[in-house]
Amino acid sequence: MIKELTQDAEKRMRSAIQSLHDDLSVIRTGRANPSLVERLSVEYYGSPVPLIQLATIGVPEPRQLMIKPFDQASIKDIEKAILASDLGLTPMNDGKVIRLNLPPLNEERRHDLIRSVHNRLEEARIAVRNIRRDINKDMRDFEEEKMISKDDLASGEEDIQKMTDRYIEEIAEVGKHKEMEIMEV
Repeated sequence: MIKELTQDAEKRMRSAIQSLHDDLSVIRTGRANPSLVERLSVEYYGSPVPLIQLATIGVPEPRQLMIKPFDQASIKDIEKAILASDLGLTPMNDGKVIRLNLPPLNEERRHDLIRSVHNRLEEARIAVRNIRRDINKDMRDFEEEKMISKDDLASGEEDIQKMTDRYIEEIAEVGKHKEMEIMEV
């Protein structure tokens, strides 16, 4: 019983970390990275499609992304989606490919990005703590229903706390790494 709850908690916490990685991958740093635009939603023949399904995304230079659509007819749709996004980038279209030049980040923008990273890190910490709370509540319910003993409950809560601490530490490491990426000139 406790083992299943612990495995469930592990899986849910791992998915919270993965979600954090996905969120942080779209925060731009000083370098061009295809993940910046991969998940950008493009209106293609009336339905939203992720950009990664419509084009190849390359990095020809450290501060430039090159988007080569599979279908040349979609180039205008991709351009529209980039302009409508909150990336703050202006696409340059030569008829075959779209180039995105990433300007260097100024100090104020770097600090804004770090604040955004901290907000996402806090959301991930809250998600992990909520998982801990839910699992501990389930274990207490099992103990009240006499499905597990008080010792099993104490042991299970201790294991969940250790797992929570481990994931909170991993979140902090991910945050430090992203901060260093952003501050790198």
